[in-house]
Amino acid sequence: MSNDTRPSLPPFPSGYRASGLLLHVTSLPTPYGIGDVGPAAIAWMDQLSEAGQSWWQALPLGPTGYGNSPYQALSSFAGNGLLISPDWLIEDGLLTCDDCAAPLSSPFAVDYNAIIPFKHHLLEKAWTNFTKARPAELQIAFQQFCHQQAHWLEDYALFRALKFRYNGAYYLEWPRELVQRVPKVLAQARNDLANQIDQVRFAQFLLFRQSERLQKHARAKGLHLIGDLPFFVSPDSSDVWANPELFLLDDQRRPRFVAGVPPDYFSSQGQLWGNPVYDWEALRQTGYRWCIDRLRALLAHVDVIRLDHFRGFAAAWHVPAGAPTAQSGQWVPGPGGDFFNAVKKELGGLPFIAEDLGLITADIHALRDQFQIPGTRVLQFAFDGTSDNPYLPNNYTSNAVVYTGTHDNPTSREWYEELPASQRQNLWRYLNSPQTASREVAWDLMRLAWSSPAALAIAPLQDLLNLGAEGRMNVPGRAEGNWSWRSTKELLSTADFRKLRDLTRSSNRLRMLAKPAIEKAETAL
Repeated sequence: MSNDTRPSLPPFPSGYRASGLLLHVTSLPTPYGIGDVGPAAIAWMDQLSEAGQSWWQALPLGPTGYGNSPYQALSSFAGNGLLISPDWLIEDGLLTCDDCAAPLSSPFAVDYNAIIPFKHHLLEKAWTNFTKARPAELQIAFQQFCHQQAHWLEDYALFRALKFRYNGAYYLEWPRELVQRVPKVLAQARNDLANQIDQVRFAQFLLFRQSERLQKHARAKGLHLIGDLPFFVSPDSSDVWANPELFLLDDQRRPRFVAGVPPDYFSSQGQLWGNPVYDWEALRQTGYRWCIDRLRALLAHVDVIRLDHFRGFAAAWHVPAGAPTAQSGQWVPGPGGDFFNAVKKELGGLPFIAEDLGLITADIHALRDQFQIPGTRVLQFAFDGTSDNPYLPNNYTSNAVVYTGTHDNPTSREWYEELPASQRQNLWRYLNSPQTASREVAWDLMRLAWSSPAALAIAPLQDLLNLGAEGRMNVPGRAEGNWSWRSTKELLSTADFRKLRDLTRSSNRLRMLAKPAIEKAETAL
């Protein structure tokens, strides 16, 4: 594959073999306390390319609310302003180096309590400088952006301005006329909050502008970007506030049902997620317009979308609002193949990876396979001792993506250290290898993933770095302390990436480069 050729993937064609790494943008090393889409992301993509990798996967990129979870975004269309690069704002003349002195923080974790006000202050300063200097080129580009993105940007900017006015309160706690979106009251709010609204628009403009620059660099390097789209939306989001007719809400705009999963081996009462559920009939009558716009918005920044909770397209667990546990829920059919036919007609393809983990039944496999959407295989789930375990590599189809672990898993080293003895034995028996120290396990799983029949193999950066519990990104069910792990420049050593390149070459997954590029990459490593 040449650098200029970007095939329509997936489904993955016969014989396709490639690999990549999973790393959220916030985890990149920068001097500003949090990763961003600027020079650190450019350097990261250069390092991936030099190691022969073809793919970079990140977590959802939307603006986060309570708990800083990327899976509970304030909008399906907007980007997270914390990811804006101060370095590139300095390039644009909107900030100075003196403006960007970050508060002291750990190089290994994002201190959101310090970083959020710091980044907000930078954006306020950039907006003030923009309004004073009024640079012609940026002015024109800003106005074009606002016009092109008005279908979501207008509501989102007002939503954020109102949240600021009401000290971050859940929108259902705002005055009733705002919750009900009374036109006269909305118009007055837009007038009263005009400057704050413009500032929100401007932050989105800056982020989209920087994201476009990053995407161009990825293409120049021959890298594919995988984005992540949560199935449900946050209850406190501009999505629900601006589009109440698309969700099952009562007259007070409160959810009639909330999402979750039923009781299982891990939870006797099931799990209550609290997200509002879709009114699929209302969406179907619009041709799934909002859903398709949501996909198109993310595809403006990435090449392929991981569809989180893929089983929800077949059926989702609806729990009556106010229920104390998820036990009283029931399965309610999703849109099924009708949805994917509509998407394919609009987008011309289905550039998706299905997150088909959890309680998966035959109908979900059938839906996935009907549209040739690659499924997800996670090696940490493979060693229960049953020969038909779908996560064992000998049970894979080629049109699949294999992971050593995901953002919700412990690192592979931590996983092994907590693994029951019987499953450890299953692992070593499958590898046909004597038991080794836990420090070697992450690499053993990477070798197994890279050698598997799956078209695409991906590992979290933490596994390449052989990190233990200190590298954990998320513990499902834990309310605080998630999403904060960061890498450092020192951790991104040449030796690890040289080893990754050798593995990628030996497993026939090495991205094909032009000869000068190969020589440059090998010299760098």
